[in-house]
Order: sequence, then C-alpha cells, then structure tokens
Amino acid sequence: MTRDELNNAYFEWMYQLVCGEQHSKRLFYRKLLYLLHDMEFTYTIPMDGNRAEDGTDLRYRFGYENAYESSMIATYLDDQPCSVLEMMVALAIRCEEHIMDDPDIGDRTGQWFWNMIVNLGLGSMSDTNFDIDQVEKIIHKFLNHEYKRNGEGGLFTVKHIRIDMRSVEIWYQMCWYLDENL
Repeated sequence: MTRDELNNAYFEWMYQLVCGEQHSKRLFYRKLLYLLHDMEFTYTIPMDGNRAEDGTDLRYRFGYENAYESSMIATYLDDQPCSVLEMMVALAIRCEEHIMDDPDIGDRTGQWFWNMIVNLGLGSMSDTNFDIDQVEKIIHKFLNHEYKRNGEGGLFTVKHIRIDMRSVEIWYQMCWYLDENL
C-alpha cells in the first residue's frame, strides 16, 4: 500500500465516522472535509496541545481498527502535524465516549462533529455551495481566537458565560457547551 492509498483510506474512515447517512442529509461535504484535513491545527493555549495529540492518536486508532501495522501508520501518516479535521473528529469521539456515551441513544459522534461545524459557520459549505476562501477565513478566525467572547464563531457557543471563551482551552469550552445545552 502506498502513502496516498493509506491517506485516502484514513480520510474515508474519518468521513464515514462523521458523515454517515444519518448526518449528511443527502448533502456531501467532501470538499470541506478535504480542506479541513489539509489545514494544520495550530494552537496558542498550551492545553489545546491535548487536542492535537488526540488528533494524531486517531491515526493509530484507524490503523488498529483496520488491521494496519503501527509501523505503517508511523511511516505514512504520522509524519505531519495534526489537521483541523483530525482534531475535530477526535474531539467528537472523545465527547461521545468519555462524556456523553448513552447506549440507549447510540453513537452520536457525528452529531458532536456537526454541532462544531455549524457553530463555526460552515454548515452551509456542502460540495455544491463550497467556498474555499470563506472556509479558510473562518478556520483562520477560529485558530486565532478571533470569534466572539461567548464562543460564537468558534467550535462552541455558550450563551450564558462570564468567562471569555477565547482565552479558555477547547476542552473546557466543550464541557460548558454540553452543560448549557444538554
């Protein structure tokens, strides 16, 4: 297997995790997710490094679930920094498996992912309505904490918050969002 083949299989695996039939509503978001996978997740709040680590660890979960050797993952996938897509998919998985797991409801990983996409303002960026310049601008604002104090324009919006969300790590933003909305 070549590097490109493994990277494509990895992308398809992530895509299926968050774009299964129950989440896509017959719209396709390949262009958006490809771009998010090409964009490096950078951070200025030190604890957000944990989100980057979760994103790169996702590569090994993919390898394990698909019977690829760890050495192949290390050589072909783990030679670049965490992408925005990897961070968001890993965060959605962590949200589901570590906080919101409910066997009666089922796996809501895609729901958590799409909540972040919508909060960022990217919900309309299906393949038929994709605007690369707009997506890059939105992600730049997110990565540079140029969203509103309550998180609007970032991954999580919390209406009733006294703390400036721009100065808080993503994990706490998610917890406050879940607390307020669920």
